[in-house]
Amino acid sequence: MTNTAFVLEPKTPLAELLDEQFEARPLSELLALDSESVPWSAWEDSLYQPLADFLSRPGKEFRARLVDVAWRIAGGHGEPPRELPCIVEALHAGSLIVDDIEDESAYRRGGPALHITHGIPTALNAGSWLYFWPHELVSRLDVSPRVELRLRRLLSQTLLRAHQGQALDLSVCAYDLSQRDAWGVVSATTRLKTGALMQLAAQIGAVAADGRAEVAEALGNFGRELGVGLQMADDLGGLTSEKRCHKGHEDLIHARPTWVWAWLSRQLDAVTYARLVALGREVARGDLHPEALAEELRERVERHGRKRIRRHLFVALSALRSVVGDAPAFHELEREIEELEVSYG
Repeated sequence: MTNTAFVLEPKTPLAELLDEQFEARPLSELLALDSESVPWSAWEDSLYQPLADFLSRPGKEFRARLVDVAWRIAGGHGEPPRELPCIVEALHAGSLIVDDIEDESAYRRGGPALHITHGIPTALNAGSWLYFWPHELVSRLDVSPRVELRLRRLLSQTLLRAHQGQALDLSVCAYDLSQRDAWGVVSATTRLKTGALMQLAAQIGAVAADGRAEVAEALGNFGRELGVGLQMADDLGGLTSEKRCHKGHEDLIHARPTWVWAWLSRQLDAVTYARLVALGREVARGDLHPEALAEELRERVERHGRKRIRRHLFVALSALRSVVGDAPAFHELEREIEELEVSYG
């Protein structure tokens, strides 16, 4: 591979690993290409450059930091293997690329969505590649066969759950759900998507450190509930944050089953709930501006929603503390979550 391949200087550990993966020798070994010669320009255009473009964009990278904290809480020595946090970040990046295609989203991480700049077929393949690459990263870890098997099983479980959650997210219309079913559908969708990926981040850190089974389980449960709490904050922030109002409007236009509707389903009487759903249908048809509905929803959920989020995160942290105690890494996790919650607006 020529030096012209690396026009963009890697900004993240994941981007650095991507560069290494596309060096001539690792690429040949991975693909078992002994005699075939593929010009670098073909790899660059078809896969490397789209991935490099996307992975160079800054993100929160909280999942990577959660892997590190879980590693230390579970008794890992020194720094975790650099591939370990990248396993979760790769899966997350792949899910964002594919979600943007399925949700018809135009922007991601400060720039156009990958399918806008590179076309749907290329973006879809790049996102799918990021689902499989983590298994290659697992093979690089210096762990026992028992630990490696456990990590691979966690990866497979997470992918299965996430795709089932995405199936719900894509097919269920919030305005067609009965008030009785709204809570269950939103909760299941969140736990299968955001919750499952955050659960993986916490579990693989503990499993790779070969920590006690009860600690790994407690971290996994915490990760799942943390994912739920952050999805709550994301859904609420789409309504309450001026800089993120486009996300809230998009949710209303596409009738997505968010935590806003789940909360309202348990908070409102049937008549009031039905009236708001009717307004949602007007928004979906283009007969009403989404901000008109957003304003009504804000008045009903903003204060109670924030309290629910804080309570949910408090309960999740308390359950984890009861198992792992007051280790320094635990308090670091508490501070990180406080900052992350604020970032959702």
